[in-house]
Amino acid sequence: MQTRYQLIRSLADGKFHSGEWLAQQLGLSRAAVWKQIKGLREQWEMEIHAVSGRGYRLAHPLELLQKERILALLSPEIRCTLGGLEIHDSIGSTSEHLMQQATAGAPNGQICLAERQTAGRGRRGRKWISPYGSNIYLSLLWQFPLAPIELSGVSLAAGLAVMRALKRLGVTEIGLKWPNDILWQERKLAGLLLEVTGESEGPSQVILGVGLNTCLPNQQGSRIDQPWVDLGSIPGGQQVGRNQLAAELIHQLINALECFEREKLVSLLDEWRQQDLYHNKTVALQMGSQTIVGKHVGIDKNGALLLSHAGEVKAYFAGEVSLRPSQGDGHANTID
Repeated sequence: MQTRYQLIRSLADGKFHSGEWLAQQLGLSRAAVWKQIKGLREQWEMEIHAVSGRGYRLAHPLELLQKERILALLSPEIRCTLGGLEIHDSIGSTSEHLMQQATAGAPNGQICLAERQTAGRGRRGRKWISPYGSNIYLSLLWQFPLAPIELSGVSLAAGLAVMRALKRLGVTEIGLKWPNDILWQERKLAGLLLEVTGESEGPSQVILGVGLNTCLPNQQGSRIDQPWVDLGSIPGGQQVGRNQLAAELIHQLINALECFEREKLVSLLDEWRQQDLYHNKTVALQMGSQTIVGKHVGIDKNGALLLSHAGEVKAYFAGEVSLRPSQGDGHANTID
C-alpha cells in the first residue's frame, strides 16, 4: 500500500511523468507501475490519463495534507491548545479513530485528518463519500466540564465555526441549514457529525467530525443521495488550498468550542440567525415517518429549532429540516 501512496505523491502535481521515471522513483518495473496505475483507477476510482510517449498524469492536481505546513499556519495560541495532530493516508473513519484514542487517554484537542476514509459516516447513518485527496475529513476530540445535556447546542456552534473559516478564506454565498449543514444554493458543501459521551453531571467528551467537499470527482459524487457541491465549483472556492483550509477550520473550531464552554449559544444566536438560510421560511421537520410543516422562526438558547405550526411555536431537537416550496395546500415534495 505504501507504494500506492508514493505513486500518488509522484503524480500529485498534475503533470505528465513517464513510466520509466516513475519506475525509477518507486524502485519498480514499468509493468509494476502500470499495475499500480490500474489499481488506482479501478479500486480508488482516481482519474489518471495515460498518453503514449508522455506518460501518466492525474486529471486534476492534488494538494496533499502536510502536518508541518498546517501547524505553521496556526497561531501560537491554537498550537498550544492542540493535543496533537495526526494525518493518515487512509483510515476507516477519523471519528472512529479518535474514539479509540480517547478510550486510551488521548489529550483534549487531539485532531485527526485523513486523505481518504473507507468507512466515513454522515448523519442518520449515511455514508460519507471520501475519495483520496479530494476533500477535508477532520475530527476533533474536545472535553467539557459540562453535563451531556448541556451540550445540545454545540453542533450549531461548530457549524458557525465552519462558516467563519470559509468566509475568512473568501468563500461567499454560503449559509447554514439546521442543525449543522453548510449549503451553497441549496446544495451541500459540508456537514458535521457529533458524538457526545460523559457522566450525567459531567464531565463530557465530544468527538466532532467535519466533512467538506473541496474537489469531489463526479464519479464518486454520483453516489450521493442529495444535491451537493464542492469548493472548486463555487465563487471564491477555487483558490482555497486544503492545508490552508484545514488550518483555518482547526482555528475556528477550537475558538468556537472554547466560547461555547464559557457562554453556551447565547452569544451566537444573532449570528446563527443571520446565516440561517431557512429562517422565516416554510420548512418540513422530518422525524422518522412523521413530517411536520410549519414556519421556521429561529433557534432557542439550547439549539432547538423553533417551528410555528397550528397556531403555536414548539421547540424540536430531533430530525432534519428540509425546505418545501409553497403550493398553497401545505403539501410539497421535500428538497433534502
